[in-house]
Amino acid sequence: MDLSDWITRHAAQIPDHPALRFAGNELSYAAFAALVERQAAALVASGVARGGCVAYLGYNSPTMLGLLFACARLGAMFMPLNWRLAGPEHRQMLLDCPPRVIFVEPPFVAQIEVMRGELGGIHLVAFATPPKNWLAYPDWLELSRTTVARNPQVDMQTPLLICYTSGSTGKPKGVLLPQAALQANALSSLAMHDMTQQDRILTTLPLFHVGGLNILTTPALYAGCMVSLHPKFDPDETLAAIEQERITLAVLVPAQLDMLMAHPRWQSANLTSLRMITTGSSIVSEKMIRAVHARGVPLVQVYGSTETCPIATYIRREDAERKLGSAGCPAPGCEVRIDDGAGRDLPVGGSGEILVRGANVMIGYWNAPDITAAALRDGWFHSGDMGHWDEDGYLFVDGRKKDMIISGGENIYPAEIENLLIELPDIAEVSVVGRPDQRWGEIVVAFVVPKPHRQLTPAQVLAQLEGRIARFKHPKQVILVTELPKTALGKVRKEELRQIAQQQPSAG
Repeated sequence: MDLSDWITRHAAQIPDHPALRFAGNELSYAAFAALVERQAAALVASGVARGGCVAYLGYNSPTMLGLLFACARLGAMFMPLNWRLAGPEHRQMLLDCPPRVIFVEPPFVAQIEVMRGELGGIHLVAFATPPKNWLAYPDWLELSRTTVARNPQVDMQTPLLICYTSGSTGKPKGVLLPQAALQANALSSLAMHDMTQQDRILTTLPLFHVGGLNILTTPALYAGCMVSLHPKFDPDETLAAIEQERITLAVLVPAQLDMLMAHPRWQSANLTSLRMITTGSSIVSEKMIRAVHARGVPLVQVYGSTETCPIATYIRREDAERKLGSAGCPAPGCEVRIDDGAGRDLPVGGSGEILVRGANVMIGYWNAPDITAAALRDGWFHSGDMGHWDEDGYLFVDGRKKDMIISGGENIYPAEIENLLIELPDIAEVSVVGRPDQRWGEIVVAFVVPKPHRQLTPAQVLAQLEGRIARFKHPKQVILVTELPKTALGKVRKEELRQIAQQQPSAG
């Protein structure tokens, strides 16, 4: 068995049911299965076999999803590249894990063409008029001549997905996930969302990230749902899709929700079809949760990472308000611990590193045995995230271990300060980091983005914290900025902020 059997099964049982809606067109499960079959045959003709690699650089599309399942059929690895990265970053990934074939959408062809001399032996496929020595996608597809016979060496333990982490510092790491991880993750998503074949899924997150690919999209295709697939996120088109297609489930990260809530139609849009919105990838403020709930839509959180495919814990819709801000309980078949750093479990309320074990966890990092050994110890993935359990066994994420600030011997979690400051009406965004200090070890520095046309002073920012958290947690310096540096998924690049903070004159 391999993951392509999901699509084959639906093609036999519900052939006319829509699998994907994209750019005004609809692809049935029968048509999608035929696409996967044809792509798999063309990949074989291109020299792709079990253990080979296929890369894709472009926006969300049915072609991209088809290639994922075609790779599953062959036992090959699918490598979706982050189209927001620069050429040198892509070069680093392509040389680290050279693909046999790379598919490139028009905006990125020139970038790959520049490095073609270093990509010897790689078949280059373009979706528009190709440069010399490239193949046009329709011509490449014509390479398929026969159906692909099953390879008995391909099973659910075969590596399938290699996703490079955004890597705010150092070299990006290629996270290697087997087919079994995607299957386990799909089952967790079905349990979390009570997903059925009648659900209509909206995908606007980029599929180069496990959040966009695996929180709802691949689980929906496992369940036989319809997925409304957008090339990339647009607030107006997102609201229109929810209304016109009567979307029932969607994943939207906090950065997307911010843009939606700033949209003129947010308050008037018809959201009654939505059973819930799922969010994650960064700390979600209680202010944001309450704002979405005010529109009558439960906002539920997933906790996980690229290394966990990503669903490790989740909150159920019925607990979304009762456990405001919680990341929920462990997913089925997934174990989670809070570790004190010495291998001991912490009691309720104790903050420690979040460890995860289960079929959803990665095999390791590609071509990086030492880093893999450090991250996977005794079967447990050491996430680098800090969290604690409440008295009911619900997880609350405190922040990244490396982001924790130790000032005067006290542990300070930036998320606690950020959640309080974001409630100030004049603040659009905030991020808190530590800066080395001779006296205290570290001091707290807050970067604040005021809302447009609002006047804001550091004193007003600090006043928001008076009497609400201990004095030692108050920022020693507030830096007002026009924007925060971010990754492709809207996560703040805290390492860049730490560097900026160190270059600032002392607040005294």
